[in-house]
Amino acid sequence: MAKPMYVRFEVPKEVADRAYEVVELARESGKVSKGSNEVTKVVERGVAKMVVMSEDVQPEEILAHLPFLCEERNVPYIYVPAKLELGKAAGLQVPTASVAIVDPGKGKAVLEELAAKVAGLRK
Repeated sequence: MAKPMYVRFEVPKEVADRAYEVVELARESGKVSKGSNEVTKVVERGVAKMVVMSEDVQPEEILAHLPFLCEERNVPYIYVPAKLELGKAAGLQVPTASVAIVDPGKGKAVLEELAAKVAGLRK
């Protein structure tokens, strides 16, 4: 399967697994926003600490704007392979295309580690 147009860099599996983990930690002890519309709003408002996007979204246009918006607002972002797993990590019983971490809670250290790894992947 071809890489979606909005995916700007490859994410190793172990890094993607850490992204699911930080979403779960933030959901349990901090705050997350779920879904493309909500994620766009928190990024535009400048309150998002990190954005996690799924690679298996159809149509791709749903997320096409988010990497550019995140770069414009200096918000780290990362891709994960499955929207179903992302939804589960965010506490949903349905898939979600994207999640924004607003307050990482107990996941602060993991979020900082991921942000550093993402910066290295984007180069």
